[in-house]
Amino acid sequence: MAISVVMPALELTQETGKLVAWRKKEGERVAKGEPLVEVETDKAVVEIESPAEGILAGIKAQEGAVVPVGQTIAWIVLPGEDAPLDEAPPNSESRAVARAQPSREPALEIPQAASVAGGKISPKARRLAQEKGVDASKLRGSGSGGEILAADILAAAERIGATSPAREAAASLAPFGSIARLVAERTTASWTSVPHFFVVREVDARALVEAREELVRKIEKTHGARPTHTDLLVALLARTLAKHPRMNASWTSEGPRPNPQVNIALAMAVEDGVVAAVIHNADKADLGEIVTQRRELRERARTNKLRPADISGATFTISNLGMYQVDAFTAIIHPPQAGILAVGRIADRVVPIEGRPGIRPMVTLVLSSDHRVVDGARAAEFLNDLANSICEAGKHLR
Repeated sequence: MAISVVMPALELTQETGKLVAWRKKEGERVAKGEPLVEVETDKAVVEIESPAEGILAGIKAQEGAVVPVGQTIAWIVLPGEDAPLDEAPPNSESRAVARAQPSREPALEIPQAASVAGGKISPKARRLAQEKGVDASKLRGSGSGGEILAADILAAAERIGATSPAREAAASLAPFGSIARLVAERTTASWTSVPHFFVVREVDARALVEAREELVRKIEKTHGARPTHTDLLVALLARTLAKHPRMNASWTSEGPRPNPQVNIALAMAVEDGVVAAVIHNADKADLGEIVTQRRELRERARTNKLRPADISGATFTISNLGMYQVDAFTAIIHPPQAGILAVGRIADRVVPIEGRPGIRPMVTLVLSSDHRVVDGARAAEFLNDLANSICEAGKHLR
């Protein structure tokens, strides 16, 4: 029996996904759970596993296609079995959204080529024309019947770019991909709809630095990786969140909702923006497990191989810019989470020690909170407990 491979919904508000790459070719055998396709969402590029064992057949979406969530993009069939046929074969430009759906699901309308002055234009070409600033009405298409194809738009964009100083200047900038664009939309929505407030605390990080120095050899020997200050902070943060369930809650249409798990998202810079990879059950994991998970997540993020579980289920986020020599900053909350912790660099500063000036390695923490979920007093209590655990890091991380 043929099993459909559909564009997955990796987030509650996701409507489409971009097919980045097939990991298997049509006609190849695939095992259940084996990486099958790479999909780009607003958070990251993730690997989607095969839902069954069999032969990949009837591919409906090609690399680069933007496909509605829930739509069939291919089939897994038994040897000798044919993939189910569409009622009407899709044309070359609309294959990405062909309606190969299981019989129990409603059929989706196939986008048709839109008309423009002088001919027709495919959906993909129309989208490219908008992105590239090309006036499609002035083009003669190379497709059948003069239809304007994506290749025509790209060729026109190159001609325009070669003669436009403004476009030459824009070309020197890094491409603004879909991840960066959607991150911009999400942060704008968060900033304009979530009532942020901020609590700031300078913390003596001497115990944190000493704890890392003591644990480096042990963790490297047992887990093959060196712990970072971020790893230690994740461990301390997760255990503090477990004691402050309100700070670990989420905002919903019905009000605050407690989360049964403490899942810490780590903001990671990638080529096309920032992704938030998640360490699940961080309050129950020992430091070595956190180090291993963080390293694996970092590598998968770097190579665009994050899996759906890697970017889902976060209950709180930590963003550390200390490695960029940033002293302090404020971060924007990732709804529906109630907070995000911004961490600056650890730097020597002159501070009062028993009434006299002294030098200590200090770190500035800025807690952004959703006032609908927590009030100032609760946020301050949480940050105070976290600061105390950092000052006693050695005791809490043994």
